[in-house]
Amino acid sequence: MNIIETENLTKVYDGIAAVDRLNLTVKKGAVYGFLGPNGAGKTTTILLLLGLIQPTEGRAYVAGIDVQEKPVEVKRISGFMPAEGGLYPNLTAFDNLMYISKFYRIPKEDAKKRARELLELVGLEDAADRKVGGFSTGMKQRLLLAQALLNDPEVLFLDEPTNGLDPRGAVEMRELIRRLKKDGKTVFFSSHILSEVEEVSDEIGIISGGKLLISGSQEEIKRKFIEGRVFITVETKQPLVLNDLNTEVIEWRKAGSNRLTVYASRDIREELVEELTGMGYTVIDVHLHEPTLEEVFLELVYGREEG
Repeated sequence: MNIIETENLTKVYDGIAAVDRLNLTVKKGAVYGFLGPNGAGKTTTILLLLGLIQPTEGRAYVAGIDVQEKPVEVKRISGFMPAEGGLYPNLTAFDNLMYISKFYRIPKEDAKKRARELLELVGLEDAADRKVGGFSTGMKQRLLLAQALLNDPEVLFLDEPTNGLDPRGAVEMRELIRRLKKDGKTVFFSSHILSEVEEVSDEIGIISGGKLLISGSQEEIKRKFIEGRVFITVETKQPLVLNDLNTEVIEWRKAGSNRLTVYASRDIREELVEELTGMGYTVIDVHLHEPTLEEVFLELVYGREEG
């Protein structure tokens, strides 16, 4: 069952499509990693899914609710952790949560209990009565997550949740995301950090220039990407200095001073060895390989710019 669906979702600012005919689905209970470079349209997509901004065209549905028609209902079942802001520095961690609980009309005693439980969940129980202005970036991120969980949402939208965190803080955030999945939450989180998405996501969507380039599980993405292509790694004894290859190649990318990754429509290992040998290179290894998620991401988003 899909809990998030979009149909040609589009948002245009000053003639430029920040989100361009987006069609995506997210399964209930999944962790969906929304991966893309800065400015790709990740935050705009989240704001559209929450009904915080209106689309130029297209539709979005969360738990079967039309976001455009019933944005308040969507907010009632959703939690949102923004990339920055959203906290009151002069209030304590506990008081921040109590203040936000009023917007959800949670009874005071229930709100107190919920706030204490969430502070314990995110590891801030010992800092509950400290003012947030003195918190580290990691502590603020954890409090933002607790705030997003106040209304016990079905769906969590996390915008760059590990942004600005040190390695330990990033590990702690990943562990929290895994725990939320175990609790039955659907987590939709955006990131420009490939390793973060790769480590915790059940499914991944890669976005660039407002367009969803590919989506699915990691294995599905690799399978879709390699359809109709063969991936070949070539290593030479000498450093490679190449402007182009004459052999039947779709794309090629340098992967170090003396290594190439070649994309072709068929197995052209013999032709590659012959061509490179003719250029004076000694080929010491040539083999077929399955692309990594990093290679898929770089090729889809940047093309040959990274070569």
